[in-house]
Amino acid sequence: MKRLLATAALFALSVSPALAQDASQIARVQSGASCSGCNLFQADLAYRDLPNVNLSGSRLRQADLSLTTMNGANLSACDLSVANLFGARFTGVSFRNSNLRDANLVGGYFGGADFTGADLTGALLSGAEMRQAHGLTQSQLNTACGDTSTELPPGLRVPSCR
Repeated sequence: MKRLLATAALFALSVSPALAQDASQIARVQSGASCSGCNLFQADLAYRDLPNVNLSGSRLRQADLSLTTMNGANLSACDLSVANLFGARFTGVSFRNSNLRDANLVGGYFGGADFTGADLTGALLSGAEMRQAHGLTQSQLNTACGDTSTELPPGLRVPSCR
């Protein structure tokens, strides 16, 4: 029985997809190339200018995008959970159907960004400029938190972070 369980465990490990980051894909994106569906887990993209980059469907979990400029980028259907977007510029970016659970959006600029269907559960929005963002709903914002300096479209509000 032990041998059967050990064989089954070894088989399961051999057919499981690798979830580690892909250094070559990260390097391509760091140089400004698009990389749809890439594994950019924990990628360091901080302080970069990456206009119009297409990263749709990519895994950016725990990635550092702090102080990055990604105007016009496609980040739809991305896993940006626990990512750091502190102080970054995302003018006209699509976050459509993206996972932003527990992400740090503090002080970011999101003018014209599309948040339709995005999961903002646990996201920190303090000081974020989202007044011109669209696709935001009150139910999305109810699961996030911000402060008095968070700028939202008219009629929307976000609970205070504690």
